Amino acid sequence: MQNRVTAVIAGAVLICLAPLAGHALTPYGQDFEGLFQPDFDALANDGWLVFGNIYTPEGGYLYGYGPYPAPNHALAFSAIVAGEGGPDQGAQQLVVFSDYESPEHGIGNLVEANVFQEQTIVPEDVGTTWIFRFQHKMGNLEGGSTAAAFIKTLDPGAGYALTNFLTVDMTDIPVTWGGNYLVIEIDESLDGQILQFGFMNTASNYEGSGIYYDNVAFYQYDPTAVPADPAPLGAALRQNYPNPFNPTTRIEFALDQPGSVDVAVFDVTGRRVATLRRGDLAAGEHSVTWNGQTDDGKPVAAGQYWCVLQTPAGRASRGMTLVK
Repeated sequence: MQNRVTAVIAGAVLICLAPLAGHALTPYGQDFEGLFQPDFDALANDGWLVFGNIYTPEGGYLYGYGPYPAPNHALAFSAIVAGEGGPDQGAQQLVVFSDYESPEHGIGNLVEANVFQEQTIVPEDVGTTWIFRFQHKMGNLEGGSTAAAFIKTLDPGAGYALTNFLTVDMTDIPVTWGGNYLVIEIDESLDGQILQFGFMNTASNYEGSGIYYDNVAFYQYDPTAVPADPAPLGAALRQNYPNPFNPTTRIEFALDQPGSVDVAVFDVTGRRVATLRRGDLAAGEHSVTWNGQTDDGKPVAAGQYWCVLQTPAGRASRGMTLVK
């Protein structure tokens, strides 16, 4: 995995394979039992891809490389393992970890490894809601390594700009199996964009970074069914307006039921820049305004930022661009 394709976009953006036009989002499920563990191409043949991003120790973006078919071995990104499951996981599991073939580890840079499935959003997907569900167990996460599950959307018409980045933090999960999920609502703005769901970690200095996953599913939420799965997030985060903006922008969101919220702005390195609303809110429509400043009143630089809505059920995010 040392061949590199330099990415022209910073901020954990994945440069994707060309979209397959005319195909609606398709349900996906994998328990990894039917994949042949000794086969190097087992994950690639099931559609899994990988992409790496390199950052300085301070979080500055350097370059990206990929995408590549996902490997199945212990040196880079991903592998099928045996014997880590419980009664619900069966004999084989997926482990996701850093690209240890990258020499950037040795000089202290941060190696962000992404392992994901990719699909293209088409007009018939607009108005649908999709759930990415998975089971997880702590592996050998060490030192400063972090891990997350994600849903991303990228706009090929805007240089593959990242338009949604929904995550669940895997850094502090227990060593016993648990489950989690992410939800994305497909609106008109996502028509023609790439949707990715999968797992990522960031590590350096060859520290351990493995997390185990199993029983992965991506499927459309059906409100008329009576599934065992929980309902979607129960909150909707709208795209900010105007966007791009200068100096202020309005962000609207809605809650299906009353509860606690945290609405904040983050930069591309994941640093919290401003807290726009924190506390309990009633159900219904709400809005906040960001003036392009930090919490202590300092103006931020032009560039890409994220508005993140956090509720007890999960989080949603939208990309924002400040111009000057």
